[in-house]
Amino acid sequence: MAGMKSGAAAIVILGAGALDTARRIQAALPGAQVHALTGRVAADLSFTELGTHLRALYAQNTPIIALCAAGIVIRCVAPLLANKNGESAVLAVAEDGSAVVPLLGGLAGVNVLARQIAAALAVAPAITTSGELRFGTCLLNPPAGYALADIEQGKHFVSDLLAGAATRIEGDMPWLGEAKLPQQHDAAHVIRLSPYAWRGDAQELVIHPRCIVAAVAGGTQIAERVQQALTAHGLAPAALAVLLLPQILAGEAGVAAAAALDVPLRLAATPDRLAGIVGEVLHGPDAEVTLLLASQPVDADLIGHARGRLSVLGLGPGRADLLAPAARQALDDATDVLGYDTYVQMAGPFRPDQHVHGTDNREELQRARHAFELALQGRRVVMVSSGDPGVFAMAAATLEALEASDDPRWAGVELQIIPGISAALATAAEAGAPLGHDFCMLSLSDNLKPWAVIEQRLQHAAEADLVMAFYNPISRARPWQLERALEIVRGYRTPDTVVVLGRDIGRPGGTLTTLTLGELQAAQVDMRTMVLIGSSTTRRFALAGGKAWVYTPRWYPQVDGSPVKTD
Repeated sequence: MAGMKSGAAAIVILGAGALDTARRIQAALPGAQVHALTGRVAADLSFTELGTHLRALYAQNTPIIALCAAGIVIRCVAPLLANKNGESAVLAVAEDGSAVVPLLGGLAGVNVLARQIAAALAVAPAITTSGELRFGTCLLNPPAGYALADIEQGKHFVSDLLAGAATRIEGDMPWLGEAKLPQQHDAAHVIRLSPYAWRGDAQELVIHPRCIVAAVAGGTQIAERVQQALTAHGLAPAALAVLLLPQILAGEAGVAAAAALDVPLRLAATPDRLAGIVGEVLHGPDAEVTLLLASQPVDADLIGHARGRLSVLGLGPGRADLLAPAARQALDDATDVLGYDTYVQMAGPFRPDQHVHGTDNREELQRARHAFELALQGRRVVMVSSGDPGVFAMAAATLEALEASDDPRWAGVELQIIPGISAALATAAEAGAPLGHDFCMLSLSDNLKPWAVIEQRLQHAAEADLVMAFYNPISRARPWQLERALEIVRGYRTPDTVVVLGRDIGRPGGTLTTLTLGELQAAQVDMRTMVLIGSSTTRRFALAGGKAWVYTPRWYPQVDGSPVKTD
């Protein structure tokens, strides 16, 4: 029987009365998530407006299982119904699970999904597709690993069978074994399994096994050259299963080629050698393109390895609820996690199958190189930083290592930088809005830059009346530098300038202290403290019985003292 070709389904509910049925359906569909209307019931995901949410899911080709009236669902997605061949699977299910109605997506396997759901709910699915009711299968929706040659011709073929024509089957198609097809050994109509292109015979229903591996050793215009090789041998593009490239071609050109050919991209050191795959090797007009014609559909996961990915992310201030969802997803999906030991531990716990590589905080470039080498093996690597990876953290070190590398294969690694909440922003939010106007971030560490440069920047920032956020303010190796920095700032700021100290904000035991520049002493600060020094306009106030708030107004006084809005 044909299977679903889309991603994980969305089970959409409007109230608590449908939650039990939704969970029963979810248990039968691996990866499915329950989406609930905000404020009505807690579920895996929430949404605020049904029509907007359903249309977004439909546009993303996500199978929709809506536990509400069929008419509501149809009206919601109706504006998107332009192409029957590109329909997503959409079903309506009664809240109590008494009815399962496939609405859209016959070619996307909606009836298969309806049967799965109905079996889980112990009811009969309301399938109305003529061909499927008559024959017990949808001939136009072959299972994963197979593709129909021509959908429009296929519709005419099924219409012929419904009108009384007989057919015969050529090729090994076990999913048709229990189908109630009108078969006859000498029938003019034929269902044929073949990797070769359909020749236009209206009495043929051609199904292509995805059994061709295209290996390209080098060059440009990859997709066009593969298509030329297929054409030279009369093979159908729909029979292509995998594009296999060397790691050096795994960058944007390789990704674009795989997308154009609509097949997975896999990588191998020697793509012309496909150990374990039995088939016929074909050479086209291009010596760098090799086609392997296998006897069965090819599982792409068994060919070479996937394109590696390196995600450089920020953990935020340490609280789980302040970790960006994209960062959480990258951590959950990772095969390897690298970083400074302390930050790696913050990112856990980890599964037994995940590899953790904790190192000293001073080994940034070595860590970045190690991450790229792991990604070259097709691994999903995560590099963790605290706060935001682009603020005095690993994103810059990673890009520095990439720019300096003489290994062209690194360019084929998928690199993404996932932002996080920096310590300055977390401390500012706890205090109120001290960064509400122009501000700058400065690291007081002179490990990677001369102290003279730091002094010069402090002077300019203080003179410009910017709010200042001090990272790495003090350490045992640098006990005097914060005091010197404050000495410079005090040359431009009055003693009543508001200062905020945030120590371990977002972590257990975190503290926030508000004081003035005149009161501030270096002994109140350690390496885990974020120091925010206000501008001349930064204010502090407290309501009766409430906490003290700090903010920097969005206006700035003119020479005559009247405020000027900065936006």
